Amino acid sequence: MLLAVTILAALVIVVGLVGVVVPVLPGTALVLLAVVVWAFVAQHAIAWVVLIFAIAMAVAGWVLQYMLPTRRMQAYGVPKRTLIVGAVAAAVGLFLFPPLGLPLGFVLGVFGAECARLRSAQEAWPSAVQALKAAAVSYGIELTTAVMIALAFAIGASFVLSGSLDAVPSPTV
Repeated sequence: MLLAVTILAALVIVVGLVGVVVPVLPGTALVLLAVVVWAFVAQHAIAWVVLIFAIAMAVAGWVLQYMLPTRRMQAYGVPKRTLIVGAVAAAVGLFLFPPLGLPLGFVLGVFGAECARLRSAQEAWPSAVQALKAAAVSYGIELTTAVMIALAFAIGASFVLSGSLDAVPSPTV
């Protein structure tokens, strides 16, 4: 049963990694969910360590994914109102054009809001470029997070399935 759950978790992790690259599925959340299910089925110390690592990485990734690009754009001078318009446009874009609508909607939303604020497409263009860079940073953070969780799972699962650490005697007190 453990082998079947491990294979199924690995397949869900692959789907989650694809979901990061093609933002139709919640990529990092799927990767984390697969590790959670696997750890509860495995009931092994290594699985719990992998789970704790995965949770810590996911939380750190989610915080950094939104905090770093937002701060970078605000430091560039893009106002919060423009970022909110970009976020709403990203949500709309996600439903209208599923594979690329999220980043495209964000960049176009920022460009439109800055055009309205600055009354010039030429002056709004640098903000749109910054929005594109911010979207790339956000995707990079999410992909890095998901890949690190996947690698931890692969290493942990190989130890759990091989049983190589089960033969190591525990220290006695």
